[in-house]
Amino acid sequence: MGKGNGKTDVKLDLDHELPAAEGGEETSASSPAAAAAPGTGSEIEKLRAERDALLDRLARLQAEFDNARKRAAREQQEFREFAAADVIKNILPVLDSFERALKASAGGSSDLRDGLELIYRQFQDALQKMGVQPIQTVGKPFDPRVHEAIEMVDTNDVEDHHVLDELQRGYKYKDRLLRPAMVRVARKL
Repeated sequence: MGKGNGKTDVKLDLDHELPAAEGGEETSASSPAAAAAPGTGSEIEKLRAERDALLDRLARLQAEFDNARKRAAREQQEFREFAAADVIKNILPVLDSFERALKASAGGSSDLRDGLELIYRQFQDALQKMGVQPIQTVGKPFDPRVHEAIEMVDTNDVEDHHVLDELQRGYKYKDRLLRPAMVRVARKL
C-alpha cells in the first residue's frame, strides 16, 4: 500500500496486545499473536497473578479508605461534643446565679419568684435537651469521681461518708463530667 492512494499502513503492536479473555476464549492458532509469541501460557499466568495482586491491593486500599472516613467522622463528632461541653461550662455559672436568686427570694415577692422559677425551669429544660444532667448528691454516698468535698461535718444524723449538703451542683454532659458537685460530707462522731 502506498502513500499516494490515501490509505495508511497499519502496524500491529504485539508487545502491548491484551491477553485473551477469560472463559476459554483463546485466540486461534492462525492469528499473528499466537504465532509470534510461543510460551505465552507462562506469561498469561504471570499477568493473572499480577492482576490478582493488584485487585487484592485495591480491595485493601478501599478498606483503609473506608476506615479512615469512619475514623474522621467519629473524631469530628467527638470534637463537636467537646466544643459543646466547653460552651455549657460557660453557661453553668448563670444557672448557679438563678439558684441563688431563688433561694434569696424565698420570702420576697411571689411574682418575682414565680418569674425566676419559670426562667430557671426553661433554662434547665434547654440544658437537658442538650444532654446535660445534674449530679445527684444529697443523701448519696460520697464519690470522688463526681463530688468535690469542701468540708467534713461531724454528725450522727447522716451515715458516714454520705453527702450532707450541696454547695454547688455538679453536671454531666453525655456521661462526661463537666463539673463536680461541691459538697459537705458527713463524718460519724
